[in-house]
Amino acid sequence: MADHYEVLGVSREATTDEIKKAYRKLARQLHPDVNPSDDAAEQFKLVTHAYEVLSDDEKRRRYDMGGDESPFGGAGGFGGFSDIFETFFGASAGGARAGRPRSRRERGQDALVRVSLELGDVVFGAHRDIEVDTAVLCETCQGSCCQPGTSPERCEVCGGAGFVQRQVRSLLGNVVTQQPCGVCQGYGTTIPHPCATCGGQGRVRSRRTVSVDIPAGVESGLRLQLPGSGEVGPAGGPHGDLYLEVQVAPHPVFSRDGDDLLATLEVSMTDAILGTRTTFEALDGPVDIELRPGVQGGEVLTIADRGITGLRSSKRGDLRVGIHVVTPTRLDAKERALVEELAKRTKAPKPRLAEFHQGLFSKLRDKFRNG
Repeated sequence: MADHYEVLGVSREATTDEIKKAYRKLARQLHPDVNPSDDAAEQFKLVTHAYEVLSDDEKRRRYDMGGDESPFGGAGGFGGFSDIFETFFGASAGGARAGRPRSRRERGQDALVRVSLELGDVVFGAHRDIEVDTAVLCETCQGSCCQPGTSPERCEVCGGAGFVQRQVRSLLGNVVTQQPCGVCQGYGTTIPHPCATCGGQGRVRSRRTVSVDIPAGVESGLRLQLPGSGEVGPAGGPHGDLYLEVQVAPHPVFSRDGDDLLATLEVSMTDAILGTRTTFEALDGPVDIELRPGVQGGEVLTIADRGITGLRSSKRGDLRVGIHVVTPTRLDAKERALVEELAKRTKAPKPRLAEFHQGLFSKLRDKFRNG
């Protein structure tokens, strides 16, 4: 049994906070959602168990005294000579440890595939047929690993046990140890006639199509788990899981703020003064809006329920449109005369300093830059 302190990488004098900090760091690296490999899954179990013991004062005290959670096990510190022999020699004193052959059938590994989406796909969700290069069941042997018409045979060396025993002399007397059979590799059987298609593996590499409905509201970096859609295991073992990592491509017009969509509407100076009606295309169809006369740059119009459908709800966000009044930079003589006449008639005040306000449009602009 692994030492819990070594598993977490802390000293035996480590404080509870140091143990918690070490566990969180390792858990972030080994969690199955982040690292789907089999080795990481086993390490994650060890790390979690070590933390459960060392974070509990009573369990840690018993562990440090060599109690139930100690590598030496047993009530009162040691479980007798049989446990000591089994710990150091891999067998019980006076005989072999009870064991059984390994199974050729093992669970397949998990697979990770990245899926690219457009922002429009996120509004209501999308359906995808994804090509996956993975291991599939061998159609010739159907996972038996043998040529059709043949079957595995019991290993003559270990007699089907999967391990062999040998006697070792030590200062404590004769000790019987066991180790995996070198001929059958611990399976207890051999395959004299392996399948020619899969080479005795029970599976082959192939491309297959996986159909998946991607829910609305997903974001870049989110992983969707499809249980049992990963590769088939050796000898036709259970399938692993398939993880889809979503990547949402940037949109040239619309940006995202949670479940809301953000956009900028450029308005001419005359339309801002006189007001107007206009129609533009959103991600899910046309939107009609009315601009009141005298609309100001930086104002935000909210169109309810035209944003993104929530990931865990049917409610949609809003579409928020920031107004940007475009001032003409070049005027001919007639246009300039008209503007000058307007200025005289409106008697607009001269420019002056006023209290600084960061308007809503400025906040939207910051989101665009950072997003």
